Amino acid sequence: MILAANPGAQYRSHKAEIDQAIFRVLDSGWYVLGDEVRAFEAEFAAFTGVECAVGVGSGTEALHLALAACDIGPGDEVITVSHTAVATVAAIELCGATPVLADIDAETYTLDPQCIPRVMTSRTRAIVPVHLYGHPADMIPILEIARTRDLRVIEDCAQAHGAVYRGQRVGSWGDLACFSFYPTKNLGALGDGGMVVTNNAALAEKTRLLREYGWAQRYVSRIRGWNSRLDELQAAALRVKLRYLDQDNASRVRLADTYGELLAGADLTLPVERTGSSHVYHLYVVRTGRRDEIQAFLKGNGVGTLVHYPAPVHLQPAYRGRLPGADDLPETERAAQEVLSLPIYPELPESDLRAVTEAIREFEREGED
Repeated sequence: MILAANPGAQYRSHKAEIDQAIFRVLDSGWYVLGDEVRAFEAEFAAFTGVECAVGVGSGTEALHLALAACDIGPGDEVITVSHTAVATVAAIELCGATPVLADIDAETYTLDPQCIPRVMTSRTRAIVPVHLYGHPADMIPILEIARTRDLRVIEDCAQAHGAVYRGQRVGSWGDLACFSFYPTKNLGALGDGGMVVTNNAALAEKTRLLREYGWAQRYVSRIRGWNSRLDELQAAALRVKLRYLDQDNASRVRLADTYGELLAGADLTLPVERTGSSHVYHLYVVRTGRRDEIQAFLKGNGVGTLVHYPAPVHLQPAYRGRLPGADDLPETERAAQEVLSLPIYPELPESDLRAVTEAIREFEREGED
């Protein structure tokens, strides 16, 4: 079976270094918020091009803490998209704020800036653009809209580690930005982990307080906070993987280029790259009106695929009928019916990729008979 994603392959590709880093932590006797986390925070901040980074327990918690650091809470509205992992919307609700949904651009699946004004109200406090599938959202017009109303912009970078927009890496544009290190991400841990990054030292310090009970000194809470800490073992492994992230992203791009060559002329809509943006292909997402048929055919031929995402957040049982903006998301709802994620990860053998494309061609040939 050709896997859609394979985090184990990445561990094996750096096994000796990761094992050495893990044993270093085990031997140290210090397992929470120690030297490894501090070093990783500094290294990841430098990689992203920001001044500050705060390691937390997950990408969802990164979004939650970033919003809380901006004092966003009950009575406030936060604009984001419905075509995203549910974590984006869940984090907004964790703060007690109301997620308000805007539609996506049909080509890149990211927040369409032209749709933002339609859902803004006097209660709007922030915008959370999602850099989906590895492609940056169109940040300049989003930031221009935010400036007109003094809104916070918090980037959801969970799927776009290392992607570049107009010469800067994603994560360096908003007031804060949030990353997930879930094992399948471009920079994946061996469990959960997340990061909040910013150029605002005051927001970084508040995020540090929020991640550990509001402690400025141990056992004394200056403000109300939570427990959301990146542990030393994950930080140590991520430090190893960070050294290879640009190289691994380049491998993803090469695989995507090969997909593009081999699938040229197929009855599929292939990924695009907006001018001024670099796609890092966390996922290689094609689009077809026969999505369910082709997915079943590929499964029958030993090819694993996934759908990101089969139901937009506003149509899922927990959210249906209660999110503002949900009645005007035509591009979001069309995408959910048509998108399909093909196998892609840095270690994917080209022979497997060619087998995927040949199976797709076979599906199309059978459809012509």
